[in-house]
Amino acid sequence: MAMVVLATLLVVFISLLFRVAYDTISCYWLTPRRIKKVMEKQGVRGPKPRPLTGNIMEMTSLVSKSTAKDMNHIDHDIVGRLLPHYVTWSQQYGKRFIFWNGIEPRMCLSETELIKELLSKYSMKAGKSWLQQQGSKHFIGRGLLMANGDDWHHQRHIVAPAFMGDRLKSYAGHMVECTDQMLQSLQNAVESGQTEFEIGEYMTKLTADIISRTEFDSSYEKGKQIFHLLTGLQHLCSQASRHLCFPGSRFFPSEYNREIKSKKMEVERLLMEIIQSRKDCVEIGRSSSYGNDLLGMLLNEMQNKRSGNGFSLNLQLIMDECKTFFFAGHETTALLLTWTVMLLASNPSWQEKIREEVKQVCNGETPCVDHLPKLTLLNMVINESLRLYPPATVLPRMAFEDIKLGDLLIPKGLSIWIPVLAIHHSEELWGKDANEFKPERFATRTPGPPFHSFCSRPAKLCWAVVCDNGGKTDISHVDFQVQLQHF
Repeated sequence: MAMVVLATLLVVFISLLFRVAYDTISCYWLTPRRIKKVMEKQGVRGPKPRPLTGNIMEMTSLVSKSTAKDMNHIDHDIVGRLLPHYVTWSQQYGKRFIFWNGIEPRMCLSETELIKELLSKYSMKAGKSWLQQQGSKHFIGRGLLMANGDDWHHQRHIVAPAFMGDRLKSYAGHMVECTDQMLQSLQNAVESGQTEFEIGEYMTKLTADIISRTEFDSSYEKGKQIFHLLTGLQHLCSQASRHLCFPGSRFFPSEYNREIKSKKMEVERLLMEIIQSRKDCVEIGRSSSYGNDLLGMLLNEMQNKRSGNGFSLNLQLIMDECKTFFFAGHETTALLLTWTVMLLASNPSWQEKIREEVKQVCNGETPCVDHLPKLTLLNMVINESLRLYPPATVLPRMAFEDIKLGDLLIPKGLSIWIPVLAIHHSEELWGKDANEFKPERFATRTPGPPFHSFCSRPAKLCWAVVCDNGGKTDISHVDFQVQLQHF
């Protein structure tokens, strides 16, 4: 009997070894080579990859050269600086080409009709790759931003009510209050004699404060520990994207892995404290619900078990959703606000137009949601800011099955990378003035606003506030430095 058990265990162990070996060979050799052959037959080629590292060394070299020189003046022609590999290879191979991130083949696609088809027709058949999910799982987990297929559909359905009209209107008070506090802190600094400010820090604090209150119904002071830990985790995880990912490397007891694990555990400990306090209030009868903010909605959904359809909403997923919206809800908005301030400061005529429009529409009242549709010039400026400086420089998707995209057969496992920044600066799409700040292009333009998506690293900007210019406060440009990287 013992021999039978031992033989069975040996067979199972050998079978597992063969399975792991086959999966590794398939992932790192067979599948990439199959994809390469399929795309070459369709005329899609690219730079020759090196063994294991692919084109990583070339990309690193091109980026190092493009960012070696400081930007001493405002120049919106930044595609060659941030995506030099795209500029180089698109000139050689056209609007569609293959490049290699280690052993992973990626097709760069900048044809707008094919992009539209991919994002609309195949939204359930293409999504975030395993590498993307691995790269971000420590700081946002498997929340909505990293979900695919049915999981994405169910999670979106659960959080959608938090962004409906009436609910958004209820957030307006928090937004105005937080903005008033930020403006008052700036005014106090100006009155004390300070003339130069890191405006990006103010915008980051402002948006983190707002998302703290709308997500956790708490102040920035209470949520800033989570905010700083998530920011640190984001930076650590972004470092991993610059290196090859070997199977099991995340389990190595390295200092890097230990630091990530420590920060992740601390974030989840703080989140569990907030969640437990909500549950305690309900259990002892202080409250009849878990609250009306995003966290309360998720806890109520888990309690009522309305999700169904085989989808399980548990505490880990609730924490992942909180981390996702805390990260995605403040950083992209902070970047948008920072770049918009920069553009208005360097274009005083538009700054004056926006100021006059706000005065006319609000007529001395506190800004509210009902005013927003009437601020047409401001909307034009925001769209132009998103076009010139999108929060995401690229938008990646992986095909989960073979799909037909226009005249292309996209094989299962191929990553498609959409160079959002390059598309936003394309002279073919936007005209010869594509690198100029011209909000009026959105007054009548038919293509609509630029891509809106998550993911970016902070922009570092330095500004001065000049006061008492005819009884009003102007924001003027003093110094300009950009440090943008996608992860």
